[in-house]
Amino acid sequence: MGARREGREAAVQFLYQRDLNAGTNAETLEAFWELRPANKKVRAFGMDIAQGVLSHQADIDERIRQSASNYDLHRIAAVDRNILRIAIYEMLFCPDVPPVVSINEAIEIAKRFGSDESGRFVNGVLDRIRGELNRPARAAKTD
Repeated sequence: MGARREGREAAVQFLYQRDLNAGTNAETLEAFWELRPANKKVRAFGMDIAQGVLSHQADIDERIRQSASNYDLHRIAAVDRNILRIAIYEMLFCPDVPPVVSINEAIEIAKRFGSDESGRFVNGVLDRIRGELNRPARAAKTD
C-alpha cells in the first residue's frame, strides 16, 4: 500500500475516533500516532489531511448536506462521513490531487472500512460534488 493511501486511512481512523468522542477530551493527533505507528511520510500526509479537514470542517459538512440532501449528516455512518470529509477536502483544497484520484481513493477506503453499500454511497455523493467543481476531473489544477 502506498504512503498516501495509508495516510488517508489513518486520517479516516483519527477523524472517526474524534467523531465518536465528541464532547470529551478526544486524543490529539500526536497521541493518535502513538497508538498507530507509521513511517514519517505516512504520518506527515495523514496529519496534513486530518488537520485540513478539521480546519475546513464546517464548509465540508455543508457540501455533504447539500449533496446528500436525503440524509441527515449525523445519520450517515461515521466512517462514511469521515471518508467523504477527506475526499471533499482534497477536491476543494488540494489542487495537486486530481478529483478522480480523491474519489477513487475514497471508494477503495469505503470498501475496506465501511459497509457493503459504502462504496456506492461515497461515489454518488462525491460525483455530485465533482460535477460542481470548476476544474478538470482528471488533472491537477494548474494556476
